[in-house]
Amino acid sequence: MPLAFPLRGVRVELRPFEVTDLEAAHRVYGDAEVMRLVGEGGPVGREETAAMIAGYRDHQARHGFAFWAVLERGTGEVIGDAGLEVTAEGVELGYTLARSWWGRGLATEAARMCVDAAFGPLALSQLVAVADARNPASAHVLAKLGFREDRLVSAYGRPHRRFTMVR
Repeated sequence: MPLAFPLRGVRVELRPFEVTDLEAAHRVYGDAEVMRLVGEGGPVGREETAAMIAGYRDHQARHGFAFWAVLERGTGEVIGDAGLEVTAEGVELGYTLARSWWGRGLATEAARMCVDAAFGPLALSQLVAVADARNPASAHVLAKLGFREDRLVSAYGRPHRRFTMVR
């Protein structure tokens, strides 16, 4: 069943990325501290941010889900991403928030909305997630959501903890 956007939480909402989100997304993806444990482990340029958004939009069109823009409900500001992506490991949950929004439980709220969409309207039976082995905060979010750590894997050229959730 297709999802009806935006997905609304108490403090954040999720919707597919729009081309006009480039500047806000680049403030997140261009921040070295935010990106040091995400993806390749470093900030990306504007062109890479634009390519990421285009990839998310394409993934949404092909699969009915993707990494979505996370908006702070009070302001409508894009503060990061959260969503689902088809990977070699399976359908993977991920999230990235701007540094100024860390430590407030917003990643957990956004990720929970993704899990609910996955096991609800999208009717998926399993999710995976990976967290850089040096990122206990992300592993904590996954544990709070009910994911179980199953092994260490190499992702993006460095050790990651792999988590699964089955419904």
